[in-house]
Amino acid sequence: MADQSSVRQRKKGARGTTPAPASDDEVLPKAITKNVASSKSSKKKVNIGHLVTFSIVTALAFVTRFYKLNHPNEVVFDEVHFGKFASFYLQRTYFFDVHPPFGKLLFALMGWFVGFDGDFKFDNIGDSYIDNKVPYVAFRTMPALLGSLTVSVVYLTMWESGYSVPAALLAAGLVLFDNAHIGQTRLILLDATLIFSMACSIFAYVRFYKMRHVPFSRKWWKWLLLTGVALSCVISTKYVGVFTFVTIGTAVAIDLWGLLDINTGLTIQEFGYHFLARAVGLIIVPFCFYLFWFQVHFAILYRSGTGDDFMTPAFQETLSDNLMTLSSTNIHYYDKITLRHKDTKAYLHSHTARYPLRYDDGRISSQGQQVTGYPHNDTNNQWIVLPAADLAEQKTALKVKSGDVIRLLHAVTDTMLLSHDVASPYFPTNQEFTTVDRETAIQRINDTLFELKVEGVRVGHDFKTMSSQFKLIHYPSKVAMWTHTKPLPEWGFKQQEINGNKNVQQTSNIWYADDIPSLPENDPRNDKTPKKVKSLPFLVKWFELQRAMFHHNNALTSSHPYASHPIQWPYLLRGVSFWTKNDTREQIYFVGNPLGWWLASSLLAVFAGIIGADQVTKRRGIDALDFRTRSKLYNSTGYFFIAWATHYVAFFIMGRQLFLHHYLPAHLASSLVTGALLDFVFNSEGQDETVPEHVKAAQSNKKPVVRTLTGVLPSSPSEPIKATALSWIVGSVVLAVIIGGFLFFAPLTYGTPGLSVEEILQRKWLGYDLHFAK
Repeated sequence: MADQSSVRQRKKGARGTTPAPASDDEVLPKAITKNVASSKSSKKKVNIGHLVTFSIVTALAFVTRFYKLNHPNEVVFDEVHFGKFASFYLQRTYFFDVHPPFGKLLFALMGWFVGFDGDFKFDNIGDSYIDNKVPYVAFRTMPALLGSLTVSVVYLTMWESGYSVPAALLAAGLVLFDNAHIGQTRLILLDATLIFSMACSIFAYVRFYKMRHVPFSRKWWKWLLLTGVALSCVISTKYVGVFTFVTIGTAVAIDLWGLLDINTGLTIQEFGYHFLARAVGLIIVPFCFYLFWFQVHFAILYRSGTGDDFMTPAFQETLSDNLMTLSSTNIHYYDKITLRHKDTKAYLHSHTARYPLRYDDGRISSQGQQVTGYPHNDTNNQWIVLPAADLAEQKTALKVKSGDVIRLLHAVTDTMLLSHDVASPYFPTNQEFTTVDRETAIQRINDTLFELKVEGVRVGHDFKTMSSQFKLIHYPSKVAMWTHTKPLPEWGFKQQEINGNKNVQQTSNIWYADDIPSLPENDPRNDKTPKKVKSLPFLVKWFELQRAMFHHNNALTSSHPYASHPIQWPYLLRGVSFWTKNDTREQIYFVGNPLGWWLASSLLAVFAGIIGADQVTKRRGIDALDFRTRSKLYNSTGYFFIAWATHYVAFFIMGRQLFLHHYLPAHLASSLVTGALLDFVFNSEGQDETVPEHVKAAQSNKKPVVRTLTGVLPSSPSEPIKATALSWIVGSVVLAVIIGGFLFFAPLTYGTPGLSVEEILQRKWLGYDLHFAK
């Protein structure tokens, strides 16, 4: 039994040095064999080959991303969205999008730099930038710059992880000469910002981990905080950036688990410092930056705009020029009002025509008067608000309040709105809405009662036009009045069906009062003096926007002709058509470099096979790998593999629309794995195959040793391994093949030149749905 006191004695200076691993059987990083003083005094020799290769790779990244950036000079694919959002920012008008604001703010910043006024709204694919005098090249420069730097970061990540120049060159080359990465970073899209931030997060954590032998030093804090800033940029661009948090979080969890080991010599208090530092740097700092971008978002967008309808009335009243601020009016009993559905904008409508005796499926209706949704405003949309009490006696007008139980009288036909236990035309599970005459309404009074439930306010709050969004709940049956866009047959004049929805919580049940058409001239409510713009606390607005963003993101479930499934992505089975021009037969088709994708996907399986084989042979007493090779394979390459898995596997459980570009972060991680395996196969022989001397000494003396700070990363900040001639040859051959694939598909990436039918057919490798193939 080891003497615990000897371990306790060695904890002194634990923050400054990292002792040796306990055993070669443990999968650990390489030990730090030099003390801090010598590591500080020694300087790495300048590696000319590394500098030259890095410079060439960076230069080529800029060339491939900026080549013919001005083509096409028309709106391409999703530029209709993100260019439009930049215009909204520049005109300060509120809009709604399911993505956080950071990436869109970068585009707005670029537009502001070049003096763009935001008048052009990017409404349609194919709209001319030249005719509308849009500085589109400046907008595209931002993603092209970030895409170019991504290649450099990939190279540096491999180099700082201790891999050879050929390995770093191959990993960077897979991204450098990938048609999909180039295609997404040449257009006004968010993916360049997302992928660059993800690459920076992985790189910064590698640099932070290499500082583990000097915890809480200035450089240690610098790289920890830079990791947090990079993570904040990822999550502030798209919510799928949470996968990068999972990647870094997994590495941190493994690292902290190693630190918790008593053999590290850390007290619980010291372990707590490590935990709190990582919590601050990797959770609190990113969250604060995340909130900051939303604060900027709200500060810029202070005017009413297209996004108003996605927000609650309280939120909308914080925007200047908003209709609610300008013309919201209290509604009184016996007012004649028009009601509109929030989502479809259809008016609640009725007319003398009746439901047919039988529907197409044989079900029988009540043959009552039709109640429908109608897109145009006319007198048949007018309803009189009545109290639930006596209908015959009109009392002094009182304000209608949230929570009141009311009745609605159709003004033109003098019939009362009613719902009952009869199936609606399209939904057998939903109740029919109809109207009945006053006499019948008195006899069936309960069926004519509706609770007015205004959203976001307490019971007793005033019911107003425009600003009060409400659900009309049938009092006896507790169903909500609802409509949808599928038109009724000819007997319903192609208008929308109105029915009672049993799912009361559904957000599509919301309506609002559009207007009071005939207020008396002497009514004080005719005074439309603009009301003062209100304010809400930042966190209230932030929480509301978060709920709306998550709801609408999850609602993106409809089919799309170019949507694809995650199982198709690693094999590049299909792409996406971005843009076409019939006159010149030019097109932009979003697809990766098949040769590079197939290689990276294959080597992911090879890596899993190597890990499996190593585990089996170890169980049988065969140690096929030396200590350092196994450490790098499990910790460093394993880190990249975890990055791939976290950015890919989660998509299998998503129900929303998915496209090929969702795989790009995972593809970048698979490129890192590919480069790492090149070193594993061709450069392992040059490494020391023995257990480190300090481990042997500890084992022979049978004395307790303090374990290194572990994690899923390479070990000490030592020189990258030297490349063998064979690794240079193999890496160069593979890279040449990848370049060939890139050049072959380049016309589809850059949208020029136009291809003949024969040339297009040559590129339909996996049945890609290319245009002009006939």
